[in-house]
Amino acid sequence: MQGFPHRLEQRPTKAALIEALSSHLESKLRQRLASPGRCKPLGLATGRTMEPLYAALVQRLSAWDPTDLATLRAGWSSFNLDEYQGLPAADSRSYRRFMETHLGGPLQLPAPSLRLPDGTAEDGETAAEDYRMALQAAGGIGLQLLGLGSNGHVGFNEPPCGPRTRCRVVTLSGSTREQNAGMFGGDSATVPMRAITLGLDEILMAEDIHLVVTGASKAPVLHALLALEHPDDRLPASWLGSHRQVCLWADAEALQHP
Repeated sequence: MQGFPHRLEQRPTKAALIEALSSHLESKLRQRLASPGRCKPLGLATGRTMEPLYAALVQRLSAWDPTDLATLRAGWSSFNLDEYQGLPAADSRSYRRFMETHLGGPLQLPAPSLRLPDGTAEDGETAAEDYRMALQAAGGIGLQLLGLGSNGHVGFNEPPCGPRTRCRVVTLSGSTREQNAGMFGGDSATVPMRAITLGLDEILMAEDIHLVVTGASKAPVLHALLALEHPDDRLPASWLGSHRQVCLWADAEALQHP
């Protein structure tokens, strides 16, 4: 796609990429200290790619001056992309627990400021609409972090998926459940079949998008994404090409020709 990505940040290893990206995020968070109440929320993601990133970011932020760190905590506002349906928030496999373990707890963030969809709601579609409205009321996403699914999904926007899809309940594909089986003892059959996810509509409204892709297993889908001439519903991540400010962070393994 012509003009996609807007910027490419390539590093030889995953470790080098995490170091560079965590430094960039730290810089962005420092900029928020001057006007914490006027900054748009962060858009956060979960998964194996994000785990070392959050660890590196926590290490950087924990070294801040205590006054600056307290200011950051007080002004923190973030919305996660998605959550499984049917898992209690305290379940070790839920994305809420993931975020509390890897970011919220270590940084002592106020629990209400770290927001995720309510996967335990009896009416999932109402919960999705409530989440969309809460994000809209908060001003939309400022900086959005994204991973890339092996079938081209971002968030849980499974193919086919167009750019106007909003926050909603989705049925997860077999490949996505297989990809996420690691948190469920390696058994894809125990991965929930549904989730609530922000749609491409909310994602594409972000001011600044950072797509993070690492490892040889992601090389085929990344190659397919970069080879497209135009966005295609069959590869939902391709709609990022219509955004004005997308940075692709990729290591050498992910960028190798499959």
